[in-house]
Amino acid sequence: MTTIRPTLKRLLPALLVALCASSCAVPDEPGPINFLLITADDLEWSTVGVYGSHVEAITPNIDQLASEGLRFTNAHVNIAVCQPSRQTLLTGRYPHNNGAPGFHPIADDVPILQESLRRAGYLNGSIGKTRHLQPTERFGWDLGPDADNPGEGIWMHHLGNGRDIELYKKYTTEVLRLAKEESRPFWLMLNTHDPHKPFYGDGGEEYDYPVSRKYSPEEIEVPGFLPDLPEVREELAKYYTSVRRADDIVGAILEILDDEGFRENTLVMFLSDNGSSFPFAKSNVYLNSTKTPWIVRWPGVAAAGSVDTSHFISGIDYMPTILEAAGLKEVPDMDGESFLALLKGEEQGWRTSVFTEYNTTFHELALHMRAIQNEDFGYIYNPFYGREKVAMEASTGPTWDAMVEAGRTDPAIQARVDLFYNRVPEELYNYKTDPDALVNLVADPAYADILAVLRQQLANEMYRTDDFMLERFKEEFGIKGVEGFWPLGRRGLANAAPVSARVLR
Repeated sequence: MTTIRPTLKRLLPALLVALCASSCAVPDEPGPINFLLITADDLEWSTVGVYGSHVEAITPNIDQLASEGLRFTNAHVNIAVCQPSRQTLLTGRYPHNNGAPGFHPIADDVPILQESLRRAGYLNGSIGKTRHLQPTERFGWDLGPDADNPGEGIWMHHLGNGRDIELYKKYTTEVLRLAKEESRPFWLMLNTHDPHKPFYGDGGEEYDYPVSRKYSPEEIEVPGFLPDLPEVREELAKYYTSVRRADDIVGAILEILDDEGFRENTLVMFLSDNGSSFPFAKSNVYLNSTKTPWIVRWPGVAAAGSVDTSHFISGIDYMPTILEAAGLKEVPDMDGESFLALLKGEEQGWRTSVFTEYNTTFHELALHMRAIQNEDFGYIYNPFYGREKVAMEASTGPTWDAMVEAGRTDPAIQARVDLFYNRVPEELYNYKTDPDALVNLVADPAYADILAVLRQQLANEMYRTDDFMLERFKEEFGIKGVEGFWPLGRRGLANAAPVSARVLR
């Protein structure tokens, strides 16, 4: 990390905080709250011990964090892929509404969280995955191993391919000590690269960083959306070992937070950016694609060991929640809402479903998907059906290859391969009884009324947020009257970045 010397530009925020503290603070009142956001990369929600994993001691540190705070069981990201998911968190807007539907920079006229925090005097730090927050100059990172140059070569070098626990500890300590030195509150985003592919033991010696426990194929559990094949178990064992290494990093960071004296005045949130990099999880819109293990620790506010099983929160709600917690002015035109009241154990009228989407792959392959999920059902619209074949990271590697090979003699596995590769126009699942989305109910007359309701609800949210796929959806299924649900009209982005013809095709 480049040593950062105090400059007038860097000292001004600290002076603002000091002036406010000396002129406005009431004696014995706590100082400004700090924020630590920890994200795991491609961590399946059900892999976490406290969320029901039966793999022995897979996430002891994350489980401990949950015991010290509030755990949400109906939390989702709004898009199940790295950069768009993270940029949704820091804009409070859906990917189709922040100028970055895929691996694109956020539109210039869309406010981002760091701008508000910087104006309030916060020190902003990022460790890991910084290249997935674009454009870099708008985030204005004060420091981090890749703050000045977030290119791939930089973060790969500084963080040991994002898997070296000692480097994470080193840079976290530097951020926290700088915050103390400058007497500034901080917002720090710490991103583990585990359990993203390549998994532990894959990709050469550079990915063989220490881990506190290795798992064998016999010790792991195969999720219900994958077939139980020897090759699948082999790859899953490496995935679970990578999960344990991510948990090691989480534990180390939380220990440093305590050692540096920030535990009591820091709001910690932990979540995964999307599901695991296997078929029917990452880069899709199934329950296992977007459901995330969202945990909040806020000493003295969020009740230790509490569980919220009734409210649906999602990535678009992170920014408005942080702004309210920091006492900062609300940013207009966000799609999300603050769930601060839920952290305090208060009653709050809240949504009973969540909207998720997918748009383009890293290589700009248009694979649009839209979904709405509630406590019981999930509905999926696949507008790319008949136009593209699925090709993404999740359809590579030993698991996918084993599924393709097994499908030659097993009709059930072949049906799964065909569905993943080709899709169908619509999918409807009873997630209460079928959380792994194995039985499509869209053609079942017993569910016709539910299908109609979910179609309408999806159209309503697409209309409310100016989703560019709305007209195609309405035309395909004859949906009418959407406008009547929103008499104040649509909220648009006057200067949003144009969406390419490739994206819209």
